[in-house]
Amino acid sequence: MMEKVFLGKRIAVSLLLAILAGVSGPTFAAEVRDIRIATTETGTRVVLDLSAPARHQAFLLDDPRRIVLDVARSTLRAKLPAAEGPITQLRSGTLPNNGLRLVFEVKGPVSIATSMLTASGDASHRLILDISGPGAASPAKTVAVTPAAPVAPIAIRPAHAPSESGRDIIIAVDAGHGGVDPGASGRRGTREKDVVLEVAKALMARINQEPGMKAVLTRDGDYFISLQERTLRARRAKADLFVSIHADAIANPEVSGSSVYVLSDRGATSEAARWLAERENAADLKGGIKLDDKDPVLQGVLLDLSQTASISASMVAADNVLKALDSIGEVRKPRVQQAGFVVLKSPDIPSMLVETAFISNRDDERKLSQPAHRARLANAIFSGIELYFQVNAPDGTRLAATRRSAGAQIELR
Repeated sequence: MMEKVFLGKRIAVSLLLAILAGVSGPTFAAEVRDIRIATTETGTRVVLDLSAPARHQAFLLDDPRRIVLDVARSTLRAKLPAAEGPITQLRSGTLPNNGLRLVFEVKGPVSIATSMLTASGDASHRLILDISGPGAASPAKTVAVTPAAPVAPIAIRPAHAPSESGRDIIIAVDAGHGGVDPGASGRRGTREKDVVLEVAKALMARINQEPGMKAVLTRDGDYFISLQERTLRARRAKADLFVSIHADAIANPEVSGSSVYVLSDRGATSEAARWLAERENAADLKGGIKLDDKDPVLQGVLLDLSQTASISASMVAADNVLKALDSIGEVRKPRVQQAGFVVLKSPDIPSMLVETAFISNRDDERKLSQPAHRARLANAIFSGIELYFQVNAPDGTRLAATRRSAGAQIELR
């Protein structure tokens, strides 16, 4: 009997190590070293200087109108240029499997084509995105661009109307603290529980403006909720993402800026143990995997796999949010941090905790007290969330149907 259990454990551990080995670290095929935008005689051209050739895909989305350019196994090493021509806004995000996504919001209907130019002489590998259509060209800024023979262009065909079927993506927005728990306080008496609730409400309003997305608040007033009750409310709402909003504090009043956290491996391990100990929760995983009828070793493996996938998805979403926050002000920590926050310990829902600012810093406290700044924070967080779900829309949602419709436009030649 002991030999059988030992063999089962060896198989389980080997399976888990094999899966983790596949996601042990990022590997990039190319670096995007520069991005330039120029107006040509026929429209607008975006040029990406690459360290090596890279597979790519481009497609169009509506509401708002935007161009999405995905570059496989690539990382951004350049600053984003200022928007011009038909481009009104440009942002970047991270794709699963170490890819880069660039999103160009545009003024009106456009058509696009891409090409890859190989390195020659002093010129590096270049990925070209040509944009044409109303407002895509500006004669006053026209520059001559020498045409080159394209390699593997992507032609965009007219899109069919996206399907309206499917459910909304649900985002649980959690305003930290509340009631008898005021959280941190600033020197001017600003309380964390109050300002984060206002940011959460602004974020909910922005999410609810987006077709195919819906936000639910874990608390909508000044009352206390336990940390585990917050995650339970998210699960009852069948949330696809959990975002907890906070405002940090520290003894040093000079420290300022935002940071974003996901669950640490240590937190994941302890939470898996708790889930296995509480048998009544064993069949409650959002993915529908029942654990109460499984061997204890298999239970542990299934929970580990679920938690590993959840942390991986959380890192991608959190990285997008962090970059969006960086675009509106100072970010305290330039990389996503990991910690054992209780509210992040759901093994089946990607989760992040956003420290919007240091309320212990005089300037941060002042800005948190301003509705306009809270709206900017909410919009930035939403921008990162939206970018994440553009790539990771769950099956059966309206956004996934729209994404498939957009993908059907692409014809590789």
